[in-house]
Amino acid sequence: MKITGIETHVCHARMRNWVFVKVLTDQAGLWGWGEATLEWHTRAVVGAIEDLSQLVVGEDPTRIEHLWQMMYRQHFWHGNGIVRGTAISGIDIALWDILGKIHGVPCHKLWGGPVRDSIRTYCHLGGGKMEDFYVTDPADAARFGELASQAVAQGFTAFKSMAVPATMPIEGLRPVRYAEACVRAMRDAVGESIDIMVDCHARPSPRMGLIMAKALEPYGLYWFEEPCWPESVAGLAEIQRAVATPIATGERLVGQHAFRELLEARGCSIIQPDVTHCGGLSEARRIAAMAEAYRLAIAPHNPQGPVSTAASLEFGFATPSYIICEAVHLDVPWRQDVVSEGFTVEPKGRIVRPSQRPGLGIEINEAEVRKHPFQQEIVLREFYADGAVGDW
Repeated sequence: MKITGIETHVCHARMRNWVFVKVLTDQAGLWGWGEATLEWHTRAVVGAIEDLSQLVVGEDPTRIEHLWQMMYRQHFWHGNGIVRGTAISGIDIALWDILGKIHGVPCHKLWGGPVRDSIRTYCHLGGGKMEDFYVTDPADAARFGELASQAVAQGFTAFKSMAVPATMPIEGLRPVRYAEACVRAMRDAVGESIDIMVDCHARPSPRMGLIMAKALEPYGLYWFEEPCWPESVAGLAEIQRAVATPIATGERLVGQHAFRELLEARGCSIIQPDVTHCGGLSEARRIAAMAEAYRLAIAPHNPQGPVSTAASLEFGFATPSYIICEAVHLDVPWRQDVVSEGFTVEPKGRIVRPSQRPGLGIEINEAEVRKHPFQQEIVLREFYADGAVGDW
């Protein structure tokens, strides 16, 4: 059996262009789907996949680890940058989809079988609608409470918000009081039985991240995410030690070597590898094994398209320390038109039951994808009051 080609199918989904990767074989009707979505870098990733295809076309698709090593180590430059790492991830995910189809089993059974019966999911405020999550004014605390109530009404028992505004490296009380008001509104709206996460998007400095973490500690957050730049491992570790709130990070890290530094510094309680960026399912499983030695929880980053979701769930059904999966369901109204999914979601609690279909258990409707061709993603920028560039 040989790989005969690799196709990329780009689907514009407002804030993102989903990059679906289709690995073709010389067996009729046998192919695999992956995803390599990377916001604002779509053309670069598509080009990187074309470059990598020179290494894998003509090879045996079942030699997944061998092909991963070639994609990561050959052509001189290692695959630990975000563009090449994302390209590798898309191909790797598709190869696991093929292997599951060959053996007629879901991917999680290739990795030792299910370790749990279900996976809990959490949503973004607004279900992933950009204006309700990324553009919500942090001064409008009441709106946070309303959106929190909507999430619970939709069946979720956990949700994530961006309640911490962008701040300069050092600021006074105003942004802190904003964040407190927003989180208080959410907690008052949903009570203590619902889990609330706050995502800082790595915008604060380590010191401002620490101040925010301490200010929000009384509200019992499920986790406090990316409180400073992921490059500031010492800063993450300082924040982690200073508060009882679990610190979550890792979505921007590519490869096990980046996670090794974070783990050695004990910089978080929850790691968030993204299977479409970190090196695919192959590397995500290695990262999970490393985290298991430190007894850390795993909650994958997953705000992308439906192939990413299917892969993240398959990963979760075979990973003991996995706790919850990110889910986006209202980013575009036609999301379900482009995919057929094997897993089922129970409306109450938004609990996922495993797919029994082979591979990832999904199929992409290429005709529907073609209805949404590439468009430049919406540009989101952040500037401080003095005009200096901030982190979005």
